[in-house]
Parts: sequence; structure tokens; C-alpha cells
Amino acid sequence: MNRRSLLIRAAGLLAVAGGAWWAREHLFWPKPELVFGSEGATPWLSYGRRTSTPTVAVRVEGREVLALIDSGAQFSVIDRAFFETLPDEGRALFDMPLLAYGVGGGTQVGRGTSVDVDLPGLSIRKLRAAILDLGPLAAEDGLRTPIILGQDVLGEAVLALEPGRRYVRLVDREAFVRPPDLIEAEVRRQGTALQADLTVEGAAVRAIIDTGASSLLGLSREAATTAGLLDGRPERAGVSLVLGGAMRSTLVEARTVTFADQLYEQVEVGVFDQPPLPNFPGGLVGMEAFRDRRAALDLGRGTLHISRPLDLTVG
Repeated sequence: MNRRSLLIRAAGLLAVAGGAWWAREHLFWPKPELVFGSEGATPWLSYGRRTSTPTVAVRVEGREVLALIDSGAQFSVIDRAFFETLPDEGRALFDMPLLAYGVGGGTQVGRGTSVDVDLPGLSIRKLRAAILDLGPLAAEDGLRTPIILGQDVLGEAVLALEPGRRYVRLVDREAFVRPPDLIEAEVRRQGTALQADLTVEGAAVRAIIDTGASSLLGLSREAATTAGLLDGRPERAGVSLVLGGAMRSTLVEARTVTFADQLYEQVEVGVFDQPPLPNFPGGLVGMEAFRDRRAALDLGRGTLHISRPLDLTVG
């Protein structure tokens, strides 16, 4: 599997995927300040990379780069190597040490910085970001996204997605008007994330909605066992890009998965090892779940609105 296809088919575990997990109860992390232009939203922005995950062009302290919009990352992250290239005035540090966990149990210790990030129609001021090694997510031969906009940003705005056109926009919550053809899906807030109920071959599963993940569903080994997926059916090895590098995973096929009133058949599910942390997500719903649908995620209010499926069955 070449790197391009790996980035697109990374078993649903792309990036801080699965969200970087922080010891939040020991950390004071103020909200960023989002300043929208007169329209109250960014224009529709085309994806900056040919992947299924939303990446957009931004300016970080005057430097033009791509950012990954990742609803599975609990906080925003800036790549350590990129941070070192910023001018001195753009490299403000705070000394509080950070402990970050990714899917598969990988751990990094870093520090934090405060940066300004600009998009068309939106300025994000005083964004606190963890300084971590993003590995292939930031590398020139990888996704080339040295900054990740996480739940701290998405908790302050509505994220609108049109994956079929590969467009994304951020909307001021007070200016957002729900399109009449979008219906409300059953989700709830889990901390700062959105959690949805799915079924996997009839078994109930709860999973975090993770726009940083490419495929439809990833499950922890415990959740996959509970759903009956590790029952001796064929397995194959996979590789997923995670916080700081790559991780081996197990791929199995689920006969059926349901999410937001849509039935999916013959779904390849990535199975990952879950770190021993309370409330770490046991499942991740990635961008493949939104294929041919439009969606609006409001992490602050804990809502998901999504267009009706074009077909009752997606294979």
C-alpha cells in the first residue's frame, strides 16, 4: 500500500485520530477567540489535499500551511518541527507539561504555545496548541498538515461539511441556519466530543465522530470483541497513521453497520489497542460515514445535522 492510499484508507485511525487524549482535569486550557468577518462564516473552502479528511489552507503567524480539521482531537496541535521555524515572536511558550495519548497507546510529552491562525473570513486568536511530533501527518511525503484544529476550536463554531464536493466551512454558531434538508441525528456530548450510537451486526456500539479519520469505523479491541467481530473470521494486518508515526492494526470485515439512519454493508473495520485511560473512545466514526451526505457538526451544543441517505444501502 503506497503512502497516498495509506492516508486515504488508514483504517479510520488517521491522526491524533482517535483524538489526542489529555489529562484534562490537571490542565487549564482557555478557549480560543474566534472572530468571524461580516458574513459570520468562512466561505466554502476546498480540501487542500486529495484525501477524504478535511484539510484547509490557513496562516499561522503569517506562514501559509495546511491544517487538518479533526473533531477527534481533544485539543489543537502544532508540529514541533514547524513550530521551530516560526519567528521568535510567534513562538510563545507556556511551561505546563502536556501528556498526549494517541490510538494504540502511543504517548508523547510536550509543551504548549499560543498562536494566531487565520482563514478566509475567520481569525482564531490566542489558540493554545500542544507542541508535538506529528510525524507523517506533517511530513513532506505525508499529509503535510503541521497544525491540527481540534475540539477546542470546533466547540466554538459549527463545522459544515460537503464531502462529495470536498468542501468545508466554519460558521458562527449565532449565524448558522440549518438547511431544511438536513435532519437531526442522535448524538450526545461526551466531554468535548460528539458521541453517536451505531450498530455493528446488530450489536450496539458507541463511537466518537472523528473527522480526522478517513474510513467509516474503527473500534478498540474490547469493543470489537463485544460486537462479535473477533470471532475467527478472516483478519489481515493494516497500518494506520497515528500521533507521531504509524501503528499496526487488525482489519476485519463487518457484514453490516448502521449510522444516522443509513445501512452500510461489508465494512472494513480497523481494530486498535486502547490505552488504559478512563473515557478513552472505544470507537471512531470517520469521514467515509459521510460519503454522499452533507453534515453540520456543533460540538458546543452537542448536535449533528445530516442529509438523508441517497440510498438505503451502501456497499
